[in-house]
Amino acid sequence: MKTAAVYARVSTRDKEQNPDTHLLALREHAARRSYTIVEEYVDNGFSGSKTCRPALDRLMKDARRGRFDAAIVWRFDRFGRSVKQLVLALEEFRALDVGFISLSESIDTTTPMGKMIFAVTAALSEFLLDITRENVCAGLDRARKEGKLPCITRVTAARSSAVFVQLRASTKVDGWVLIQILQVPDFVLRGGSF
Repeated sequence: MKTAAVYARVSTRDKEQNPDTHLLALREHAARRSYTIVEEYVDNGFSGSKTCRPALDRLMKDARRGRFDAAIVWRFDRFGRSVKQLVLALEEFRALDVGFISLSESIDTTTPMGKMIFAVTAALSEFLLDITRENVCAGLDRARKEGKLPCITRVTAARSSAVFVQLRASTKVDGWVLIQILQVPDFVLRGGSF
């Protein structure tokens, strides 16, 4: 039996926005694909820019417990507003062997085509992070040549290392992905400094 979690979010609690609009479509899709819905996770009145949302937090916790095989959402922006937030969640789903289905974008990581589209999206994200890293390193090199101190300190490095260790212990996300999210050079996390 295939199991699924459905996730819906509306930004306001007024009558203009109702999660049922999305939930009906999510239920229909689950039925067409022979998924049994284990739970409907709904964040009512939460902005997508908030990283902590009660229903989304519960969904991620239940994914880690192996409670369902796939998460179904209406659209990417209902799930996460930033590429970083989305890629991190999808990377964790991949590590947990949980599929991700977004109806509006027709993305389904339980299929070979969906996996390919996710791989391309992740590659583009990695490319953008690499360019950003090159720009930051160039700026730091210039600052060193001009005798200016870089903005990262040993305290910041120690905090980043502690956050890295905590995230590695509490999630199954690849260490490289965490380094990108923390936005610090990997040598800092290994105890180095500028």
